[in-house]
Amino acid sequence: MPIHNADIIRIFEEIADLLEIQQANTFRIRAYRNAARTLQSMDKDVAVLVEQHADLTQLPTIGKDLAAKIEEIVHTGQCQALTKLRQQLPASLPELLKIPGLGPKRVHALYHELDIHTPEQLLRAARDGRILALHGFGQKTVDALVRSIESHIRQKPRLKLAEAAHYAKPLAHYLQQHPGVDEVTIAGSYRRGKDTVGDIDLLVSAADSQPVMAHFTHYDEVAKVQSSGRTRASVVLKCGLQVDLRVVAKPSFGAALHYFTGSRSHNIELRRRAQQRGLKLNEYGVFRGDTQVAGATEDSVFKAVGLPWIPPELRENQGEIAAAEAGELPNLIELRHLQGDLHAHTRASDGHASLETMAAVAKQKGLRYLAITEHSQRLTVTHGLNAEQLRRQIDQINALNDTLEGITLLKGIEVDILEDGSLDLPDEVLGQLDLVIAAIHSKFHLSRQLQTERIIRAMQRPHFSILAHPTGRLLEQRDAYDVDMPRVIREARQRGCYLELNAHPERLDLLDTHCRMAKAEGVLISINSDAHHPNDFDNLTYGIGQARRGWLEKEDVLNTRSLRQVKRLLTQTL
Repeated sequence: MPIHNADIIRIFEEIADLLEIQQANTFRIRAYRNAARTLQSMDKDVAVLVEQHADLTQLPTIGKDLAAKIEEIVHTGQCQALTKLRQQLPASLPELLKIPGLGPKRVHALYHELDIHTPEQLLRAARDGRILALHGFGQKTVDALVRSIESHIRQKPRLKLAEAAHYAKPLAHYLQQHPGVDEVTIAGSYRRGKDTVGDIDLLVSAADSQPVMAHFTHYDEVAKVQSSGRTRASVVLKCGLQVDLRVVAKPSFGAALHYFTGSRSHNIELRRRAQQRGLKLNEYGVFRGDTQVAGATEDSVFKAVGLPWIPPELRENQGEIAAAEAGELPNLIELRHLQGDLHAHTRASDGHASLETMAAVAKQKGLRYLAITEHSQRLTVTHGLNAEQLRRQIDQINALNDTLEGITLLKGIEVDILEDGSLDLPDEVLGQLDLVIAAIHSKFHLSRQLQTERIIRAMQRPHFSILAHPTGRLLEQRDAYDVDMPRVIREARQRGCYLELNAHPERLDLLDTHCRMAKAEGVLISINSDAHHPNDFDNLTYGIGQARRGWLEKEDVLNTRSLRQVKRLLTQTL
C-alpha cells in the first residue's frame, strides 16, 4: 500500500496525543507535532524521498529518530512506537481529544480518575454529574461539553481540505494515466473549496466506461468496493475515505461536472431556472424536449439558462445566481494577485528557519515583501519574544534589508491579546514596528460579550494593525470562540484596521461568511500563510480558496497591494 504524507502525519499526531495523555516530556511531544507539520507543508510525498534513499534529516524538524520512523512507516505501513503506546492506553482514548473543550490534561484526568475512555462514557458521566467532581469542570464547562459530545457522536468524520488532497490528487492522476480516459476532475465539495470534505467525487470523461471502472476498483489503495456498475462506482480507501466515481461521455461532461460539483441547493435553483425556460437540466445535459441543447462544457450549461459561468467556490445558493443574472459576479482573487505575506515566523520563536531562508523562499514564491511576526512573550510554549529580544530582531531585519534584493522584510509581532484587552508588549516597543498582528491564544471560553469587548479593546490600542485568525478555530479540533463578528468588523472599519484570513489548512479563519461581511463593510482582509517554515508559504493556496468562497476580489485584500501602498495603509493604523 502506498504511503502518503497524510498517513505519516496521522501516526505522528496520534503518538503526540498519546504522549500528552501520559504527560510525557513536552520536548518529545513537540518533536512529533513539528514533524507532522513539516510533512503537511510538503508538496511531495516523503515516501518518494525514502525510495530515492534521500537523507530525511535534511528536512526541517526531522532528526535521526524521526527519519527512522518515517522509513519504517513507508516500508511497513506501521510504527512500533505507536503500537507500544496503544498497548498502554485504551484504543479509543485519542477520540476524546477530537471533542471541543477537551485537551490532554482533561483527558488524562477523565481516564485516570473516572476510567472514561469513549465519547459515550463521557456523555453518561457528564449527564449524571460525575464530572463535576473533577478539578476544572464547572457546570458551564460540563453543559458545553455535553453539547460538544452530542455533536461529535452525530457527526460523520470529515477530512481537512489539504488532507483530502493527499488522497484525491494521486487517485485522479492514476485515473488520468488510463489510455481510455479523456479528462478527470475532482468535483463535489472539494472543487467548491470547502474547508473540510466528507468524501471525494471524481468525474471522468471516457468513450468506454467499463475499462475505466475496472482500473478504478483495482487501485491499490482500495480497501472495499461498495458498488460498481457500468458508469458509476463507490469505494472506500484504506484510509477510510469514500470515493465515488462517475464516468460520462464527452457530450455530457460539462453538465455532469456542474451536477456533481454542487452544492445541492445551487443545483436545485439552476434546475428551476431551466424549467422556467422550457428546458430540462440534469447530469446528462440541458434538453429541450428530447434534444440536447447544451452539456459538453459547464459554460454551455450556464449559457443555456441565460447566465455567465459561475466559479465553483460561489455555488452555495447564497446570491450567486442573482449576481450572475445582474452581471455583478465578483472577479475573484487569484494566487498571482498576492504581492506579500504579512504573517510569518522564524526560529527566533517557534519557526524552523532563519530570517534569510524565509526571505529567500518568499522571494522564490513571487512575493515582494514578507512580515516577520514572531509570537510575543506571553506564549511561552512558542518561545515568544520579550521587549529586548524584539528590539534585537528589529536591528537584525534592518541590517538584512540592506543586503536583500527583490524582497523586503517588514518588522512585526504576533502579540497576544490578554483577557482585559491589553496587548502583551508595551506601546513603546510596538511603536517601532511596521505592523502589529494581535491574536487570542488563551481564555477561549469567555462569554460572547466579554470575548467581543476584549477584542474591541485590543483593536483600540494605538499600534494595532491586524486581528489574526479572528475566530480562533482549529478545524476538527477546536470550535470557534463565541464572538460578535459583525460588531468586530464594524469596529475594524471605524478604527481603520484589518482582519486576517489565516491560510493554514487547520485554520482557514476567517470564515467565508465573515469575508463577505468584511467586504460589505469595506474592511480589507490580509491573506497570510502563518508560515513557520519555508514550505508553509504553500498555505496561501488554501487561503485564496477560502477568500474566493467569501467573494473576495483583488481590491478587497490588503496584501495584493504594492509595498509602498501597504506601508501607507499600515501606517494609518499605527
